[in-house]
Amino acid sequence: MSVKKVRWLKTALQIKGSVISAIYRRVIGCGLFGVLISILYYFKFPVSQPIFQNVIPSIVLGLLLVFRTNTAYDRFWEGRKNWGSIVNNVRNLARQIWVSIDEIHPEDRNKKIGTLYLLVAFAVATKLHLRGEGVNSELENLMSYSKYLKLKNMNNPPLEVAFWIEDFLKQQYNRKCINSYQLSNMQELLNKLVDNLGSCERILKTPMPLAYAIHLKQLMLLYCCLLPFQLVHSLGWWTGLIVALISFTLFGIEAIGLEIENPFGYDANDLPLDTICYNMKRNIDDLISLTPSVESYN
Repeated sequence: MSVKKVRWLKTALQIKGSVISAIYRRVIGCGLFGVLISILYYFKFPVSQPIFQNVIPSIVLGLLLVFRTNTAYDRFWEGRKNWGSIVNNVRNLARQIWVSIDEIHPEDRNKKIGTLYLLVAFAVATKLHLRGEGVNSELENLMSYSKYLKLKNMNNPPLEVAFWIEDFLKQQYNRKCINSYQLSNMQELLNKLVDNLGSCERILKTPMPLAYAIHLKQLMLLYCCLLPFQLVHSLGWWTGLIVALISFTLFGIEAIGLEIENPFGYDANDLPLDTICYNMKRNIDDLISLTPSVESYN
């Protein structure tokens, strides 16, 4: 057996990261209900009602589930694009700050380094903000203690960090360490970071309309409850198993949509924000280890 086939089979049988744990109770319930209908049919109760297949056409339920999943994936992918943009904008802004801003006094280098770490702090603060978590030790290691204490009292910490970065850039412009063109480019990158924050907040604070979610769940429940009445005549004792398999498919698709519509949490299928922030920190460390040549300032 080839490596690809082994990997495919391993993925197909994988439990971690799947939605089985979220739906297995519903699947078992539907299967047991199907077994109950089989028992009643065996004892000649009039439970075989093929006409029920016309109550909810399969294509209607299928289209609703596809729309639900596609909408959730659009939110997931938009969140990933925004975080990709955050990574690129942090890298570009850090590079411009490190290379373009002149160092007039010895302490200027330390101020630049502090600002580069504030860029990482912006990403970390955005991650915590989207997860509804408070300012923690992750940020304490990226800024002065006075800034850290001030940040703990802010309603929107990423915006405060962005303000500190822009304040530093304007100070360097006033000291003539950068020109107006360089300042404009850096401010544009900073504005893009704030735009990315706003886009992520929009995803977080705009959930799927409640009426749509309720209606879809009601249709799925009704469909799975009516299914045994449609199948028992032709399947007999296999009704419970087949109903369980069909409900596994339907509930699984809906659960996937629920899991990925908010991609900023800790679920196995959410965005790896901790890893993204850690890699940004490593990128800044690498950048600081480089010494711009004198020609870079001219």
